[in-house]
Amino acid sequence: MKLSAALLGMGLALTGCATLAEPAADKVCPDGLPAATRCLAGQDQNGAYYWIAIPKAWNGSLVVHAHGGPRLKTPKPDDAVEDLQRFAVTVAEGYAWAGSNYRREGYGVRSAAEDTDNLRKLFWTQFGRPKRTLLHGQSWGANVAAKTAELYARDADGKRVYDGVILTNGVVSGGTRAYDFRADLRAVYQYYCGNHPEADEAQYPLWQGQPVGSKLTNRQLDERVNACTGVDLPPEQRSAVQKRNLSNILAVTRIPERTLGSHLGWATFTFADLVNKRLGGRNPFTNEGVVYQGSDDDAALNSGVVRFAADPEGVRLLSEDSDLTGDLQVPTLTLHAIDDPTAFVELEQVLHDTVAKAGKSALLVQTFTDEHEHSKLATPQYAALFRAMSAWIDHGAKPDAARLAALCADAVSVYGEACHFRPTYTPPTLANRSYVREKPGLR
Repeated sequence: MKLSAALLGMGLALTGCATLAEPAADKVCPDGLPAATRCLAGQDQNGAYYWIAIPKAWNGSLVVHAHGGPRLKTPKPDDAVEDLQRFAVTVAEGYAWAGSNYRREGYGVRSAAEDTDNLRKLFWTQFGRPKRTLLHGQSWGANVAAKTAELYARDADGKRVYDGVILTNGVVSGGTRAYDFRADLRAVYQYYCGNHPEADEAQYPLWQGQPVGSKLTNRQLDERVNACTGVDLPPEQRSAVQKRNLSNILAVTRIPERTLGSHLGWATFTFADLVNKRLGGRNPFTNEGVVYQGSDDDAALNSGVVRFAADPEGVRLLSEDSDLTGDLQVPTLTLHAIDDPTAFVELEQVLHDTVAKAGKSALLVQTFTDEHEHSKLATPQYAALFRAMSAWIDHGAKPDAARLAALCADAVSVYGEACHFRPTYTPPTLANRSYVREKPGLR
């Protein structure tokens, strides 16, 4: 029996919602999925590659996944396989899974949101409207998923398209609040290290990330960071100067040592994509009025660090693309590791306040775990999220941390990993993380 016919037998109507540039074609499923899962892949009308996985024991519901990044390499047909394998628990829980790799590399929340919703339309067209459709966004993909829900939550007739949203370790503050600390990192790093750019290289504003045409590679940047800080060396092998530089940079920026290189890479290569390609060369960042603290000589640092002022149009464009209104349309559940070294947990407080201001707090539940990772948390916790979301949608049973912990404990026997939900936790504000954004006018 063809899958579409099977869906009709379940009473799920076919809905013509998208014109496909390339029909989904059957593929061999990657490792890690349940036996007899059906996998398909294709390319949508805008050129975005996607993968779909439908388990044999399908529960009739769909999870549309928004991946993180943004990835800077040109998209390839099988890039979504990594996301499918990382979150194979959704398929194991009985959901169909669909993930787009987006039509192009680089920043662009609204563009990625459109691609995400196009994949939802594509699935509905080819396989029929599921019993329910959920959005799941991870990391930067949480910003994408939240924006997708804002822009496409209802169809032209005002009927709800998505039934629930799950955001994990998400950049849920929007772009104008999420990346200031990386702009600060560029300024503080350059004050201590002076090698990015080197003195004999073409100079450019640090907020630009990299000038157009730069050939600097990730490996070369890592070499510069290591030369200045010794961060890739055992502590006992670092010189006194390296130890001082590293200690000051980490103390002032409050960035974990283990992710210093990745954050500086983001503030280099992703900033270059954002500024040069998406904002027309406009600067969305400011450190004017910032008072840096925590170094061994704050007065010298604040006197000598490079200062830059945001272009209002750059801020407006970034805000329009990525900031959230808080006007939730469907139940929204978040999970965040308290010690996430990449997307800091303080971003959740921004989401909390934004949603409260919009008067939609009844549709938001935020949960937290005592974990120290970003890209993937304990598997039973994701199972708990989807089980809790289903109960919330079907029965109005709004979950709390205790309920999530209980559902997670039930899933441990299946997935064999421990649960780490924190019973009660209130994330601090961004101002409490650091030194800086406490004065009026500073984001």
